[in-house]
Order: sequence, then structure tokens, then C-alpha cells
Amino acid sequence: QVSLVESGGDLVQPGGSLKLSCVASGISFSRYIMSWYRQAPGKQRDLVARSTSGETITYKDSVKGRFTISRDNAKNTLYLEMNSLQPEDTAVYYCSANHPFLTPRSVWGQGTQVTVSS
Repeated sequence: QVSLVESGGDLVQPGGSLKLSCVASGISFSRYIMSWYRQAPGKQRDLVARSTSGETITYKDSVKGRFTISRDNAKNTLYLEMNSLQPEDTAVYYCSANHPFLTPRSVWGQGTQVTVSS
């Protein structure tokens, strides 16, 4: 059974920090491109950060310097450490696994809510 399960979302004050986790099952995790997306209320889902199997990392411009994506292939787990959180970061955060030819080619988690508010 293929699944991605996110956890770690919470309500935090502006300036606070959170660390999200995504545990993958049923895929060859180390071979997959792993990404974090987020979707704010009324907005389109947006790429936040991406980590390839070769550990090439990209970030959304607005989170550079504040968020850090990492992966532990031995644990089939993806992380997103978020610092200096702002209300604009409020969204449901989704974990995604993608590969150009392995099956499945795309897997999504159910998301975890991050709310930044005073």
C-alpha cells in the first residue's frame, strides 16, 4: 500500500518554528523526488521546497533562508523545518513523491495544517 503521511502541523505565533515530517510507505523512497507544497485558503497549491534523489534542493523564494527541507532515506522520511513563521505561511502543507518512470509516478499525502497567528 502506497501512502505519504504528514505530521507536525500546529498553531504557532509569528516568529515561531515548526518541523513537519512525511513518512512514505510503499515506494522506493530514496529514488523519488520529494517535495513540500502548501495551499492557503482560497489559493492554488504552491511548491514550497523540493529535494531530488541526488539531494538537489530548491525553495520557493519567499521561504528561502527560513525553511529547510531534508530527507532521511533510511527512515523513508521527508522533513521541513520552518523558522521565522509568518501569517502568510498559514496553509495546509502537503508532501509529494514524484518519479519520471517508476510507478506510482506521483503520490500525495493528505496534508497537515500550519496556522501562524497571534
